[in-house]
Amino acid sequence: MTPAEIRLWQALKHRQLDGLKFRRQPNIGPFIADFYCPAAKLVIELDGSVHDSEASQQQDAERTAYLVSLGLRVVRFENREVMGNLAGVLSEIRRRARE
Repeated sequence: MTPAEIRLWQALKHRQLDGLKFRRQPNIGPFIADFYCPAAKLVIELDGSVHDSEASQQQDAERTAYLVSLGLRVVRFENREVMGNLAGVLSEIRRRARE
């Protein structure tokens, strides 16, 4: 796990965020999600600089399309957002989980 993934996981594990159960790095079809909340059908993906290339962005788009085709919602955050504004990231995850 990246430092950003570790930091976010520390805030999500053990139902700390509004009692929601998140799974870390679950397989969903042919992909591994960073985090997944089955009750909210919410996938959380963290993106670092490796996601800046055109090829990576294409792969991310394909992964998102696949997950959406399963009826899941996908929210992406950059690693720097998690490291610099964890409270804001958690607030957005709460909002998305309630949708």
